[in-house]
Amino acid sequence: MPREFTPKVITANALLEGDVVYLDANGNWVRDLKQAELLTDEADAQIRLIDAEKRADEVVGVYLADMQPANDGPEPTHFREDFRRTGPSNYFLGKQAG
Repeated sequence: MPREFTPKVITANALLEGDVVYLDANGNWVRDLKQAELLTDEADAQIRLIDAEKRADEVVGVYLADMQPANDGPEPTHFREDFRRTGPSNYFLGKQAG
């Protein structure tokens, strides 16, 4: 029996800045996970992933990340994604300062 599909977001790293980015419902790369589109259909997620992978002039390392719905937008189900959204941990700058 196939497993139930876990909701996902499309994430990558911005090519020039290296920041973690997420794809929103309008096809824009955003830096705030709360603005990311939560994909709940497996076929739609795969199609959106293929389209995002073609944008190599904007991002690198595109993949689907497991999430769960929350009041403020998608929330990570895995420590890695929670850690990625806050940025590097070796200094108190950028996302850590906010």
